[in-house]
Amino acid sequence: MVTSVDNDILRALADPLRLRIVTLLAREALCTTHLVEETGARQTNLSNHLKVLREAGMVETEPCGRWTYYRLRPEALSGLAGELARLSVQAEETAASGRTRAC
Repeated sequence: MVTSVDNDILRALADPLRLRIVTLLAREALCTTHLVEETGARQTNLSNHLKVLREAGMVETEPCGRWTYYRLRPEALSGLAGELARLSVQAEETAASGRTRAC
């Protein structure tokens, strides 16, 4: 069953820019300056999106001098991936069995 935590993550990933940020952070920790360069988005816009990702538990921060680096929390995605895999298996079983609810 998809939990409220999964719902928060799904909502966070539904935005194309946030999905792009997550994709970039999967490769390396980045600060907002790097994210501005990579995405072309404005710093204030990125900060708002990073806040959503932090509140969903997807990213964590790491201060480094006067910069703040953002790092993806893989365990946040692992739980969602497991749930989606379970739903996929269930859908395959349903399709193979031809199960249909009568009206």
